[in-house]
Amino acid sequence: MTVVLLHGIGGASWGDLVPGALDWPFPGFRGTKPVFPMSFPGLAAALRAELDARGVGKAVLVGHSMGGMLAQEFVATWPDRVAKLVLYATTPAFGGRDPAFAEAFLRARLAPLEGGRSMAEAAEALLEGMFPPGSDPEALPRAAAAMSEIPVEVYRETVRCLTTFDRRADQARIAVPTLLIAGERDQAAPLKTMQRMADAIPGARLHVIPGAGHMPHLERPAEFRAALLPFLAE
Repeated sequence: MTVVLLHGIGGASWGDLVPGALDWPFPGFRGTKPVFPMSFPGLAAALRAELDARGVGKAVLVGHSMGGMLAQEFVATWPDRVAKLVLYATTPAFGGRDPAFAEAFLRARLAPLEGGRSMAEAAEALLEGMFPPGSDPEALPRAAAAMSEIPVEVYRETVRCLTTFDRRADQARIAVPTLLIAGERDQAAPLKTMQRMADAIPGARLHVIPGAGHMPHLERPAEFRAALLPFLAE
């Protein structure tokens, strides 16, 4: 079964965590052609086109953060194309229903760029708070290197797209085996939010990585693999 890895907003590399998996970049990431405006239905359609081109009928989707949102969009649109689902450090919707929350988020995320910094110069500031003490010392440099490679206009559009997501009403309709992986200290996808997601998705399991923040696959790769790989092998 093909495993598809869906990255988060920073495009952080999965490395060799899942040998043989398809590490699929969003349009505009890793030198691919961008598509403006970016939307979740558009991203899902692009992913389906990639699977069709590779002759993949059903896939296992492993989505981190915004990639987890895309996985939810895909399974809601084409449930027959998903064999299993891993929703990792993600949420069923962006923030609250108040538009002011999205506006404040956009201002905060884009502030370093508005101040004239390049993506390389702004990367560490944009990752502030993602890595708690005790993380692998290579985690932040790897995440910053991946973020540095994102074109500014693609990053801006990706952040804007992120604020449009809401699949809360579809959680109860997910009918494939689903694993949720959460970092205990994740500030971007809080544990309590992921617990509510696990409760809403029929039969879903939640695995919590103690002490981890938003990117356990970089912070604590061995613990992340121990959570993920047995589920993929079932």
